[in-house]
Amino acid sequence: MILEIRHYTIKAGRREEFIEFFEKSNRRALRDAGMLVFGPLRDLEHQHKVHWIRAFASMEEREKLKGSFYDGPVWNKQIEPVAMSMIDQMAAELTETTTDFQTFDGSKALA
Repeated sequence: MILEIRHYTIKAGRREEFIEFFEKSNRRALRDAGMLVFGPLRDLEHQHKVHWIRAFASMEEREKLKGSFYDGPVWNKQIEPVAMSMIDQMAAELTETTTDFQTFDGSKALA
């Protein structure tokens, strides 16, 4: 499983607004596009940071789903204009689970 761990620094005073938008619009749009999404997550040490994770079965699936989503009208007309106006900086880490990766309930992830 491929995990993309996203780290955003949100513009001063806008973190809760960003989280609310993410929860009401962005997460649903990403999931509707076929992505498995966890978050948003409030950073407990930095008041302007938010993290979230998305998971894909393979690199090929990641490229396909991301390409379709970011080239589409939902991102370009509904999500991007709002979300990007609140983000100051962003970074991502691309990781791969071990072959023994399990979910929180102990079951195999995407097995």
